[in-house]
Amino acid sequence: MTAIEAGVVYLVGAGPGDPGLLTVRAVELLESADVVLHDKLPGEEILGAIPPETREDVGKRAGGEWTPQEYTNQRMVELARADNAVVRLKGGDPFVFGRGGEEMEALAAAEVPFEVVPGVSSAVAAPALAGIPLTHREHASAVTVVTGHEDPTKSATAVEWERLGRSDETLVVLMGVGKLDAYVPLLREGGRPASTPLAFIERAGWPQMRVVTTTLGEAVAVRDAESISPPAVIIIGTVVAIRAAVTRWARGMRETP
Repeated sequence: MTAIEAGVVYLVGAGPGDPGLLTVRAVELLESADVVLHDKLPGEEILGAIPPETREDVGKRAGGEWTPQEYTNQRMVELARADNAVVRLKGGDPFVFGRGGEEMEALAAAEVPFEVVPGVSSAVAAPALAGIPLTHREHASAVTVVTGHEDPTKSATAVEWERLGRSDETLVVLMGVGKLDAYVPLLREGGRPASTPLAFIERAGWPQMRVVTTTLGEAVAVRDAESISPPAVIIIGTVVAIRAAVTRWARGMRETP
């Protein structure tokens, strides 16, 4: 493991938000970085442990505005060229719907050296923390991870929701709370029964973590009634039903409704 270097950008995955799930390399870099460019997803505990003078928020700003990706790309390059050791801290894993690939390309195009530090993706961590195995010999032998929030400039969705509705594999939807009304009917049209178990996992790994279980047919109504809000991971499949039988005996598992 090499020490942190000036003039290098480190694309670091923070995991789901629990400081205990940070990698050893991530902790080392956060303790030594000159600047940490972060979004909101790493979680309050992780962000709170970073010295305020080294933090720079490139996530959501006051008034509901988001920092443009182009600005973040440019800022990473500027800071590295000014001989700073820069950590770009991202929730989960940088390469799982985290735009880490785009940022890596931008750094390479600017001839700025970088290092990728993988993190535990919320797609895997959230169901595990909730007592939901993504695969199980009696329930599911495959998993599909999709985004519920695609690039708004696309003319049509690239996710084949109806095809996924014809499958019995476990479906993990990231950033999918707001678009639930759009894709649930497509899954139903594809053949997924209304009775298919579904779980909302809010703020996985955070102290405020909450799990709400329901069915595919009731998902939209439950989202509204329970005021489910991002960041949340949605799990769809029969594996969700396993949670009810195991949470009582799992140490450290948050026993939410």
